[in-house]
Amino acid sequence: MLFIIGLALIFSCNKENKVATVSQNKTETVSEEKPRIEINYNNYYKEAQQYCKTNNLNTKKFILIDLGLHSGLKRFFVYDFKKNAVSKSYMVSHGCGDNQWGRTSSKEKPQISNEFDSHCSSVGKYVVLDRGVSQWGIKVNYILQGKDKTNSNARSRAIVLHSWDAISDNEVYPEGTPEGWGCPAVSNESMKEIDELLKTNKKVLMWIIKP
Repeated sequence: MLFIIGLALIFSCNKENKVATVSQNKTETVSEEKPRIEINYNNYYKEAQQYCKTNNLNTKKFILIDLGLHSGLKRFFVYDFKKNAVSKSYMVSHGCGDNQWGRTSSKEKPQISNEFDSHCSSVGKYVVLDRGVSQWGIKVNYILQGKDKTNSNARSRAIVLHSWDAISDNEVYPEGTPEGWGCPAVSNESMKEIDELLKTNKKVLMWIIKP
């Protein structure tokens, strides 16, 4: 009888250990679904503020887009110079490059180019100019003037800020955001907020980076 009780206790302990192991694995899987990424952009903020002062641009707000981040994460940041803080963050697309339009093939490593017909995003500093009519999303776009050698062809390539029905309001990681032909495109709801911001803040700096 004692032998049987001993076996039962051993079996019970093994069962508990298995349950604990499974539970631990589930916790690890959940944590991997959405990584916690903390990047210090302070140097970019300081340089942007000085650039805006030197070039007579808006000194209240500026936009930083980090294409080094996975496209399933929010990587379009509106920075408030007065508060020294990010006031809003949004999802944003990048160019498909050699891949098929509308897919998410380069969600982790977007191709970068300033060349015509490259269908790529271009890094560098832009000035957000006139508000125009778009065939996409909420039918509003903003002309972008490239200020660096890396994005000097932006206007000739018709690279503009606009919205696109395919862009999500929320993060979709580990999935990616659909890729266009190089324009920074945001969701329709995001564009409504950004549009209000840009209607009251002229000559805003947009800086697209890929560290």
